[in-house]
Amino acid sequence: MSKTVLVVDDAAFMRMMIRDILSKEGYIIHEAVNGRDALEKYDEVGPDLVTMDITMPEMSGLDALREIRSSDPTARVLMVSAMGQQKMIVEALEAGAMDFLVKPFQPTKVLETVKKCLQAQAS
Repeated sequence: MSKTVLVVDDAAFMRMMIRDILSKEGYIIHEAVNGRDALEKYDEVGPDLVTMDITMPEMSGLDALREIRSSDPTARVLMVSAMGQQKMIVEALEAGAMDFLVKPFQPTKVLETVKKCLQAQAS
């Protein structure tokens, strides 16, 4: 059975990069352009995993992570950040993110981290 991933990033090229990497491996991809959009799509799609950019307009990835985890404590969320955002990464992990990827990333690292998050038990 294919796993569903919700890719959340305000940059279209980043969504496209992640979509291309994961769809080649058989993942079903849905996309959201910001945190608010992510909340709506999460409820619609019920994805197995969310990749969430930290810094976005309208609603940050951190705020969206907190809302998703409060409505679904078993949600698997993988944060995506730029270099130099260590403080926000720590905050995201404390708020329930399972792991993180730092941009720019290698396709093998993306696949490895996504598989690890899907195999782990969400707490």
